[in-house]
Amino acid sequence: MGRHGTIAGRKAAQDSKRAALFTKYAKMITVAARDGGDPEYNAGLRTAIEKAKAISMPNANIERAIKKGTGELEGVSYESLQFEGYGAGGVAIIVECLTDNTNRTTSAVKSTFDKHGGNVGTPGCVSYMFSRKGIIVIEKSDDIDEDALMETALEAGADDMISNEDNYEIQTDPSAYNDVDDALRKAGYELVESDIEQVPSMESTPDEKDLKKLKKLVDVLEDNEDVQKVHTNCAVDLDTVEL
Repeated sequence: MGRHGTIAGRKAAQDSKRAALFTKYAKMITVAARDGGDPEYNAGLRTAIEKAKAISMPNANIERAIKKGTGELEGVSYESLQFEGYGAGGVAIIVECLTDNTNRTTSAVKSTFDKHGGNVGTPGCVSYMFSRKGIIVIEKSDDIDEDALMETALEAGADDMISNEDNYEIQTDPSAYNDVDDALRKAGYELVESDIEQVPSMESTPDEKDLKKLKKLVDVLEDNEDVQKVHTNCAVDLDTVEL
């Protein structure tokens, strides 16, 4: 399949990391809510809430995180950090973090790279190989007319639609992401995944030994509750790699 994997593979990966995801999404919700506490008018908040609900985060936790972001409850101030580097086999990696302690997070990320066959580089060392794009995933079904879906997406401003094994992947410029997301929802489509991601312009295919090292590195990074997202240019779906 490729980097984005199958829907089932992503769901299984989420289930295995549910506890860490609760903390990650609470942070994401709090930060997104700084731009407004109503998800109907705040696409970033809506996306964060959907991710939280997909892993069955209690509504009380979600509401508390929103109130921390809007200032109704006292909360922690989070800072965004981004690390760039390489994993085993020369695979490019971007790590996005939200943290209340930059020294702790920086030390943990660098240590994880070092322990698992990678190294952190200087800002810009790999980001030139990625482009920020809105990625919207819709599960394939007999009820969905591919041409009608593509027409709705393109008319709303999407750049492209890719037909994968079990899903349609719609790509947008970040500036058009909210419009496309809204248009698809209003047209009645159920979005399995919707977010702005780092999409590589060139991909790398490591050998089996390096894939295992890379998988371990990404797993440990994702288990860190300060880490929000890990992007790689690995052409292989890491969810399919067995350690």
